[in-house]
Amino acid sequence: MPGRKSVCRSRKVHICSAENAWQSGRKYMTDDKELQLLKKRILELAERSYNSGIYTFTSFLGLSQQQVFYEIRQQVSHAGVDMEGGSPLCERKMIRFGSPELLGYEVPYPIACLKVEPLTPKFAQQLTHRDFLGAVMNLGIERDTVGDIFVRDQEAVLFCQDSIAAYLTENLTQVSRTQVRCSITETADELCAPVPEELLVTVSSTRIDTVVSKLYNIARSRSQELFRAGKIYVNGRLTENSSYVLKNGDGVTVRGFGRFTYAGSQGETRKGKIRVCVDVYR
Repeated sequence: MPGRKSVCRSRKVHICSAENAWQSGRKYMTDDKELQLLKKRILELAERSYNSGIYTFTSFLGLSQQQVFYEIRQQVSHAGVDMEGGSPLCERKMIRFGSPELLGYEVPYPIACLKVEPLTPKFAQQLTHRDFLGAVMNLGIERDTVGDIFVRDQEAVLFCQDSIAAYLTENLTQVSRTQVRCSITETADELCAPVPEELLVTVSSTRIDTVVSKLYNIARSRSQELFRAGKIYVNGRLTENSSYVLKNGDGVTVRGFGRFTYAGSQGETRKGKIRVCVDVYR
């Protein structure tokens, strides 16, 4: 573990330094080379926090990017580390280095929650996640400054870096062909809690590949390809083990298909098949 430098700074300087840390290096990582750059960036932020006595933050990271952090978590644990997306429901998250125990003070995550709603609900379209994300991207916003977007009926709750919140409230005025208003809200959990669809499916086993194949109506061979391609996550962690037996409460994300929570077995059929309950998020 590296030696820690003695620093004496005001809390104001600490907070400004934390903002500068997550504002730099804001490129959306996609391929292996860029993931290596992300790994280097995470290590740099951890050392900056530990040696300078400040909080540092990444931008929003998707599930595949978060795996880079999990691979090197032990190397950065001395700096104090946790993750947050704005709500327990969020998949896209920031990593924060530093802790009250190590630094002696607290700095919140630089995350804002916005509510987007139609000006005239009666004439509004039925909008999708793609509609809301596209409207934000069309304003010139970088993807890694935006977290999860939860859509319910004609409204959406959007998490973003707090530095762009004011810009979005002023400029996000239209989604598809619907005129909208955008405002900062504090009631994120109530607004963005998606309502799952409870389904009973009959499977030969509770292996994850079997359940995924049945739930999304794809061939078993296709579900195996998804594992090999790194498209399946259990409780936020990449899994390549297609024979993993699901446990009650496991959250599964299948990139390109959706996500569900495994709610357990409901007994067997006369032919020995297993009825399982899953809560599917559309």
